Amino acid sequence: MSDTRRGYGRYWAGLLPELGFLLPVLPIIIISTTLLTTLFLVGVGTIAIVIGIFVVVAALFCSRALGMFELLRLRGAMYPPITPPRWDRAERRGVLAKILGPVVDGHYWLYLLHGAIVNFIVGIVTWTITIVWLSIALGGTTAWIWVQFLPGDAHWSVAGWSDRIPARVVERIPDWLELGSVVGPLVTFVVGLAFLLSLPFVTHGLTWVHYSVARGMLAAFQAERLSEQVADLSVARTAAVAAEGTALRRLERDIHDGPQQRLVRLQMDLASADRQLEKDPQAARELIAGAMQQSKEALEELRALSRGFAPPILLDRGLVAALESLAVRSPLPTHIESFLPPELELPPELERNAYFIAAEALTNVAKHSGARNAWVRLELRRVPDGDATWLDVVVTDDGTGGASAVPGHGLTGIEERLRGLGGVMELRSPIGGPTHVIAHLPLTAQLPTSTA
Repeated sequence: MSDTRRGYGRYWAGLLPELGFLLPVLPIIIISTTLLTTLFLVGVGTIAIVIGIFVVVAALFCSRALGMFELLRLRGAMYPPITPPRWDRAERRGVLAKILGPVVDGHYWLYLLHGAIVNFIVGIVTWTITIVWLSIALGGTTAWIWVQFLPGDAHWSVAGWSDRIPARVVERIPDWLELGSVVGPLVTFVVGLAFLLSLPFVTHGLTWVHYSVARGMLAAFQAERLSEQVADLSVARTAAVAAEGTALRRLERDIHDGPQQRLVRLQMDLASADRQLEKDPQAARELIAGAMQQSKEALEELRALSRGFAPPILLDRGLVAALESLAVRSPLPTHIESFLPPELELPPELERNAYFIAAEALTNVAKHSGARNAWVRLELRRVPDGDATWLDVVVTDDGTGGASAVPGHGLTGIEERLRGLGGVMELRSPIGGPTHVIAHLPLTAQLPTSTA
């Protein structure tokens, strides 16, 4: 378990799920062992006539299904998920490789060994202990109720068994063990209570045995997990490079279409004003006034473009202050909500990317949503699996909805940026609104407490 033990009360909280796992073990292992051994032995026996190969493959596929069912049952018992192998490696090839692929895949043979032999041995032991412990616990604590309804000769007592026990043994058994006495039922109740109080520990230990075996035999190999991580990092790096290239091309296009054209026009107007200065001063003044207007508009466009870079306020006062400044400049009424702990210091790179994501999302809201208001919310979220912490940047508007990530547009740029950071974008935009753009960014810093 990930929470290396959790207090007596929480053992009781896991009792019913663990009993739900342990009690059906006997029929499951009987079916599993019977099916897999029958198929495998029949397949091996008929392998000389070729059909046996396909029977063995069928046994391997059945073992895979039964192994995945075991992982699902362990998950239902409130144990951490076990990452299964990637079964699609052989399935990417042709039909014949798809059918015969399990023969050369070590995971299938481990699943077969688990389902046919190992789980049967472990299951017999754990199921027997569970039934015995549960029977003593329930029978002992309730004996004072149901024993009254038994026939007189069915009561457990020394007298009732004296004819079957040697006389010298009967003489050594104290009278207080008679169930009809006062102390006998009390001893039975105390023994049953002891078994009942220890039952959660027993069920947890027995389920943990199944979990450990499954983690060793049914999980993906460590080398495979590392290979997948390398592949994910490669994809993230490619996405980050693509996002950076897209942002640079967009910035280049905006500068070319906006301030550059105005500066060229400004240069031409000033040159014309210089030529008209002596011959027609009035025309020169008009050209200079036009040039001043062009310089003002070029300055405004450069300021707008500079918002794509990290503003000084982000470095000086942090993410929340930078977003509040961004909200002031937004053409729509924008409300900033921060649920971050006041003492939390986010990494500068994370703050910069969170700011860019919020700015891009608000730009999309202003351009395409038809909204009257926008909201930006910051919050932390703790993911139980792996105990990872994520920063969520949620941008909401009350527009018409129907937004989608179209290649070359803002939402796709956000998605690529997040993929490069190892994050995820979640888009909820039903027709009629509202639209929620949720950016999940992984936090590398360890926080002292979990945040739900």
